[in-house]
Amino acid sequence: MLDVTIAGGSVVDGTGAARRRADVGIRDGRVVMIGAVDEPARQTMDADGLVVAPGFVDIHTHYDAQAFWDPALTPSPLHGVTTIVGGNCGFTIAPLAASEADYLMRMLARVEGMPLESLGAGVPWDWQSFADYLDRLDGTLAVNAGFLVGHSALRRVVMGERSHERATDDDVAVMRRMLAESLTAGGLGFSSSQAPTHNDGDGDPVPSRAATREELVALSRVVGDHPGTTLEFIPTVGPFSDEHVELMAAMSSAADRPLNWNVLVVGGGADTYRAQLEASDRAAERGGRVVALTVPCVMQLHLNFRSGFLFDALPGWGPTMALPDDDKLRALNDPGVRRRLRESAESDTGLFRATLRWERLQIGETFAPENDGLAGRTVGDIAAERGADAFDTLLDVVVADDLRTVLMPPARGDDPESWRRRAEAWRDPRVVVGASDAGAHLDMLSTFSYSTSLLAASREHELVPLEEAVHLLTDAPARLYGLRERGRLAEGWRADVVVFDERRVGPGPVHTRYDLPAGAGRLYAEADGVEHVLVNGAEIVDGGKVTEDRPGSLLRSGQDTETVAVRRR
Repeated sequence: MLDVTIAGGSVVDGTGAARRRADVGIRDGRVVMIGAVDEPARQTMDADGLVVAPGFVDIHTHYDAQAFWDPALTPSPLHGVTTIVGGNCGFTIAPLAASEADYLMRMLARVEGMPLESLGAGVPWDWQSFADYLDRLDGTLAVNAGFLVGHSALRRVVMGERSHERATDDDVAVMRRMLAESLTAGGLGFSSSQAPTHNDGDGDPVPSRAATREELVALSRVVGDHPGTTLEFIPTVGPFSDEHVELMAAMSSAADRPLNWNVLVVGGGADTYRAQLEASDRAAERGGRVVALTVPCVMQLHLNFRSGFLFDALPGWGPTMALPDDDKLRALNDPGVRRRLRESAESDTGLFRATLRWERLQIGETFAPENDGLAGRTVGDIAAERGADAFDTLLDVVVADDLRTVLMPPARGDDPESWRRRAEAWRDPRVVVGASDAGAHLDMLSTFSYSTSLLAASREHELVPLEEAVHLLTDAPARLYGLRERGRLAEGWRADVVVFDERRVGPGPVHTRYDLPAGAGRLYAEADGVEHVLVNGAEIVDGGKVTEDRPGSLLRSGQDTETVAVRRR
């Protein structure tokens, strides 16, 4: 007898092949039949008029901490995601030393926008090795999950307070040994960042930013000694220099593994992404493989001065944004501090001019009575009404709201030409779709819905056929990471399945939920049109609601992944 039959749906198998009407039979967590299924089953799902596809594979998340208080890893399963990879950008919570738990906690709070109070209340922080960390999560999750080994964690555990300095040869040797132990335990690979926007809880550059080219290449070489592993990296924000391109090529070549970098932004009229994609061509010439990770939807940022993320990347702003709330409020009220912050910010020729123009920021949400009625208006409009300076007006609003004001830079790229460019990038062999950042930037981003957003945008803008859209969300990322028996609907493969209505599928409205440990809030959105989600044959989403089942597999390198080598052997 079968465990589950999904009957009468349009099967889109993830390979890009044309859909076909068929039943799907599942037994013992695997797909055993695709076609006309007449064997009885304990459960039958009616998929008439619906699409039956492989579960979506999200290779860029930050669920490392949330996994302890939310084993369903919401809201990702609501959007059809059945497999995630965490530990990206070098920001992991393993390996761990007791003396460094506070630092790593505050670093995550700053750089990945996770509420500090939730990290303290919801995570036990009582393991040491990467193996210990994986064992704590094994058997507890609703989705399949694997984790990369983060550079900043390695550096901090090995070097302690010296982690912002150049590493000695002995330091690198210890990091290499610890990385090797973590990969042997099942870490999926190595991740790091040199992005100028990545600062720790003290406002200083995160540890990985102090690494030399030699250190990064030496650690990448360790990855090549372990089967089923990969590389993930952020070289910078914005255009690449020759040094960025050469570094990524060298890391990939040393590891003999693909390196996917984050994040390729397409749309909004800029052609920077075309030059960035040339990094893949130059890497190939040097024996490497470099793949861009792109977010497939319009990115609407939600910023606030309490977390200070992105603002802390402005010249000279880091220390002020790192202050405790009360001290930060006093600083933002000080005319001298305001003058210094304004002058420093307006000297910036990149990030500020592109994103943080005071007058163009829109007020998304306010909290103080004196700010009633400001939501939906721009700072420039409010300043003109008050006959005041835009920067002072912004800070007046923020201070009145005790730093909680939600600020939204103009979203760019929701026009036909930008969507055409995005679809062109999706189809480029140098690109993989993802960059959800799910589990991070909880008050800033809603890109956790990237999968349903891609399907909705593709339908509404007639970008790519559904079969191709599903391939981009399933088989393409699964093959890049070498995931065994996942990413396709095929007989004998794991029964990770999403059943959805292609006419309705899309993200629901974004709203704030206060469901984190210690009562903290996060941006959240359900999905429309996603009817059923199965992981290893068990239903984890039914009618848009998360079930109590926790059938996810803890993915370990070499066991659940196969080697994707750059050089043919």
